[in-house]
Amino acid sequence: MSRCSVRLQQQIPSQHAQVFPVTLNNRDSHGVRYLFMTVFFLAILCLSFILPAAFANTADSENPNTRVFDEGFPATYTAGDKRVAPYGARLFSGKFQAQRDSGFNPAYIISAGDKIQLRIWGLMSANEVVTVDASGRIYIPEIGAVKVAGTATKDLRSVVKKKIKTVYDSGVDVYVSILTATPVSVFVTGPVNRPGQYSGLPSDSVLAYLTQAGGIHHQQGSFRKIRILRNNQTIAQVDLYQFLRYGKLPTLRFRDGDTILVEPQGATVTVRGDAKNLARFEFRGKSANGQELIQYARPGESVTNIAVSGTRNQQPWSVYLPRQRFASTRLYDGDSVRFVSDAQAKNIDITIEGSHLGNSYYAVKKGTRLQELLDYVAVDPTDADIRNVYIKRKKIAVQQRKNLQKALHRLERTVLTAPAQSDGEASIRAREAGLVLQFIKNAKQVKPEGRVVVSDGRTVNNIRLEDGDVVVIPQQSDVVTIDGEVQIPQAVVYADNATVRDYIAHAGGFTDRADHERIVLVRPNGQVRMGGRQRVKAGDQILVFPRVDSKNLQFAKDFTQIIYQIALGARVFSN
Repeated sequence: MSRCSVRLQQQIPSQHAQVFPVTLNNRDSHGVRYLFMTVFFLAILCLSFILPAAFANTADSENPNTRVFDEGFPATYTAGDKRVAPYGARLFSGKFQAQRDSGFNPAYIISAGDKIQLRIWGLMSANEVVTVDASGRIYIPEIGAVKVAGTATKDLRSVVKKKIKTVYDSGVDVYVSILTATPVSVFVTGPVNRPGQYSGLPSDSVLAYLTQAGGIHHQQGSFRKIRILRNNQTIAQVDLYQFLRYGKLPTLRFRDGDTILVEPQGATVTVRGDAKNLARFEFRGKSANGQELIQYARPGESVTNIAVSGTRNQQPWSVYLPRQRFASTRLYDGDSVRFVSDAQAKNIDITIEGSHLGNSYYAVKKGTRLQELLDYVAVDPTDADIRNVYIKRKKIAVQQRKNLQKALHRLERTVLTAPAQSDGEASIRAREAGLVLQFIKNAKQVKPEGRVVVSDGRTVNNIRLEDGDVVVIPQQSDVVTIDGEVQIPQAVVYADNATVRDYIAHAGGFTDRADHERIVLVRPNGQVRMGGRQRVKAGDQILVFPRVDSKNLQFAKDFTQIIYQIALGARVFSN
């Protein structure tokens, strides 16, 4: 197998290569009979032949060797946007329940009311369930009272055995086990979703009680100022940001009547842009500096600038700062912060797909043209169709999908507002609308690939590459595919003396719904030729489109336009 690079005769126009959409001339169809049956068969056709092929592009996007672009839009917020979830909201998004079975935590601290299984054998014996009294003691026959309150479960046996040894130096062994723990009732109040009184273990964490109360209210409650009250005195303060960032929670044991008080939410800022944590962050005070926000928002390493907007002195205010200055900038309630990677990249990433040898990804200098890249791409000349190279471009795919969505919206509006002159016609219109709306629903899932045709089968235009471009080198083919309104859609071996009509005859001829004049020839590079008199080449695809009849001329135009956009992938051509 010989190894060569892709190199064709360069065709560099006097001006930069331009990309423009193809305009298809739709012949207005006349004749108004059997509208319902026509639309029914047309919808079945589109669902059976055209849409599956379009959906195949979606399936290809899951293939790591194929990249099909989808439309994406960045999230937008306004300053102080309360719809954004606060940092830490996921703490209460699932179910949490403290452990309450017989397998107690070894660190559980025994308190009054706990029940303990006590077994003693040897020189003396006992098998009793004892309860820790109000003074924190249990009574052991022949031994006396033993203080166990405040003792960890893992240390209980040694405490009891030590007491027994004061009477029996040896010959006595002991086994102890916690059977039940005494629950406590704790009040949870403040801006929580279900304030009230809740039961739990003394060793349960503050998170367990907050979860029972439905979590902190996202718009009103503070995640940073939570107080634990006992006899109206604050015994502990909780900052859940410290738990989320460092795993820190105060160690305390709850008692009957304790109160967990969530204070009102303090000053907040909304974070968006290039950061790992996009949320609404709260300050402990009325303001904070940028460094504190960076600590929790964790912006990307590529962030160079920060845009801050809000109000100062009751006037709109905004500033655009480098990262170093932002660290010392004061932020106030309602501010919106956006982390931006504003450094100009010197290189762009290009992907190579199809029939090629070697690397699939290239980092090239900004401004590199297609021919300059292809000089470094090795191919097998017996396998690669180097004269039909094309590009898939993300920006074009986004625009194509917008155009398709607009056309679908226009068609939907036309169908739903079509007038009816009689009850019978209204019934037909209703059934027609149902079929067309189902077609529209499926068509909205189509994802154009953003194909830019850069070759004409002989030369390749030397256009400028953009970041994220996918350069596709098709594989050589010896077949011609016939699809659409033919009796038996199939692929047949290429014959150099066969015409378009000959290939259609190989596929069983036209169906009753076919438009004999609306025949499209699609080249391997995506180039489109209209009409049945075009010369067929190996690898071409012949598409026969259906005949669209409607009383509403605009309806027919919209439907035809959408079918073309779906079937042809909204191809874009380079002159």
